Amino acid sequence: MKIALMDSGIGLLAAAAAVRRLRPDVGLVLSSDPDGLPWGPRTPDDVASRALAVARAAAAHAPDALVVACNTASVHALPALRAELEPRIPVIGTVPAIKPAAAGGGPVAIWATPATTGSAYQQRLIAEFASGVDVTEVPCPGLADAVQYADDRRIDAAIAAAAALTPPGVTTVVLGCTHYELVEERIRAALRPVTGRDVTLHGSADAVAAQALRRIGADARPDAGTASDTWPAPGTASGAVPAPGAGLTVLLSGRPSELPPAALTYPEGRLLGAGAPVA
Repeated sequence: MKIALMDSGIGLLAAAAAVRRLRPDVGLVLSSDPDGLPWGPRTPDDVASRALAVARAAAAHAPDALVVACNTASVHALPALRAELEPRIPVIGTVPAIKPAAAGGGPVAIWATPATTGSAYQQRLIAEFASGVDVTEVPCPGLADAVQYADDRRIDAAIAAAAALTPPGVTTVVLGCTHYELVEERIRAALRPVTGRDVTLHGSADAVAAQALRRIGADARPDAGTASDTWPAPGTASGAVPAPGAGLTVLLSGRPSELPPAALTYPEGRLLGAGAPVA
């Protein structure tokens, strides 16, 4: 089995690591677009064009499913991606976890990119899933970009600015960009003095990973063998048991590559890259 994940940058790491934890025997194709990021400021048509190129690069590796691990691409490109790839390759989009966050009654804050904050798309989700709940939309300028390049100073500054805009009564925060899930603990720590409590953070990685497995008819089996049991990685002898993370293909704007250095600064990147040859 093989699952591809796509994003503009390294925001896909969270969902990819979630898949790896649920099924270590599933091969992963990580396709991103460092040449074209960030996607957020682009026009919808431009986002769709970039997303299709990234998806086609991943599809060339014949995955059993494709996860669009990017909120922006899910908003602007999901119909085009499904029209081109399905039913041959099921396409799973990413939606901010507003529904489960609102189920607790709130108050809820939604941290998102400036382009998403206040957008008609996010307003529809709030109206559908959080009607009657106190919801505050918090723009996080520069946070996704800082996470992409693992710039600690800029990450801390962007998180501090967003925390300052978060009402003290908030009990739950939706992480409305996949990049933010890579710095969950730093977000939680920054919110603690603002709210006086440990807030509940809702990302999308775990739900998206579970949905991808369902779409390919696979159960969660955290104790399963490595990806090379069914999809040998280059340089791995037949029947050998490779290190965790084998069966990893990395595509940067369509070019076979390795995980970028910034990815390896995050636990999710280190999990995926542990002992992994590039396919």
